[in-house]
Amino acid sequence: MAAAKQIHSDGVLVVESAGPQGEGDALISNRPGIGLTIRTADCLPILIADPQNRAVAAIHAGWRGVVSEVACKAIHAMCQQFGSKPEDLVIAIGPGIGACCFEVGPEVAIQFQLAGRTKVDLVATTCRQLRRIGVRDGQISASGLCTYCNAELFESYRRDRTQAGRMVAMIGVLEV
Repeated sequence: MAAAKQIHSDGVLVVESAGPQGEGDALISNRPGIGLTIRTADCLPILIADPQNRAVAAIHAGWRGVVSEVACKAIHAMCQQFGSKPEDLVIAIGPGIGACCFEVGPEVAIQFQLAGRTKVDLVATTCRQLRRIGVRDGQISASGLCTYCNAELFESYRRDRTQAGRMVAMIGVLEV
């Protein structure tokens, strides 16, 4: 397995071997046998597969990562490193805090070009960003599950603060 020290950034790390990878919030690789892992507790886990070029990405996207378009930057890095094309990708967005529960103050709302205290939809914003770079809606599968609402199923930092655990998402290229 490979993991990063997640810092709520748009940093993309190219993974060549298992183990700690440094600071960043997106891991990309085409190396068989390495599981790319990210940890979440309200932030979006985004997993990307490129079946054509046998490459993958694991992305941790909180509100700062969404604002900085970390998913698009990971795809751009996959295109440069592995020859990926946005139209060939399969993207899964796992459970994260939903618009139903993610109310933010004006200092965060302005980052999304919104005003005042409002609710933010991280999944919808991410999907809009992905469409702008050539990903079609049919390539994206979003769970639609809110981590905050579903205490019996998911960890939520916003709900449970320091008592919150973390969920792990992993993707990898199989050895053939």
